[in-house]
Amino acid sequence: MLVIGVAGPAGSGKSTVCRMLSRRPRVAFVNCDQLAWATYRHGGPSYAPLLARFGEDILTGEGAVDRNRLGQITFEDPAARADLEAIVHPAVMEEVRHAVRDHLNQETEVLLVEGALLLASPYVDRSLFDAFVWLYAPEDARHKRLLSSGLDGTSVRRRLQAQAELTPPRDRSVYPVDASGRPAQIADRVWRLVQSLQDSGPQDSKHV
Repeated sequence: MLVIGVAGPAGSGKSTVCRMLSRRPRVAFVNCDQLAWATYRHGGPSYAPLLARFGEDILTGEGAVDRNRLGQITFEDPAARADLEAIVHPAVMEEVRHAVRDHLNQETEVLLVEGALLLASPYVDRSLFDAFVWLYAPEDARHKRLLSSGLDGTSVRRRLQAQAELTPPRDRSVYPVDASGRPAQIADRVWRLVQSLQDSGPQDSKHV
């Protein structure tokens, strides 16, 4: 099984492309944002540490973590964002490890793990991955995509600004892919790359 991280800045089409490719036989998709949100739940591994760091102001009236409120705090404060990542990213990686084991048992051939910060966070266990795809597109195109997703202009600007310096490392395991154009075109580019990695031979995978 190939485990491929799909990274890139907001609006580059990561989730859309992964959803499209996961319709193929024996291809699965794990969304790190969804894994992170699951850790926020009451009793989850991030819930108590988040309350200890950010206080009860981040809670809804029902006692759940308000992701929008937490996002506002952390997007505006780099130190707060670093603290959030230190709490949540290790918990997410543990869930990714579980997902890899589960999909090995399900005979999945390609597991796509999508996350904007897979190549930036120091808490990512890169030994879990066979390769990384880095999706890139002009900022104006990403801005339009985020607006079309339903985000307001302020939220879009905040996201783009927070990731303005997000760039891929120079590494042989990182494959940049042009994310301009229609989603089907981007998915086709990524799939051609996946096929080339598969053709290199299953013996090269870390998850045989």
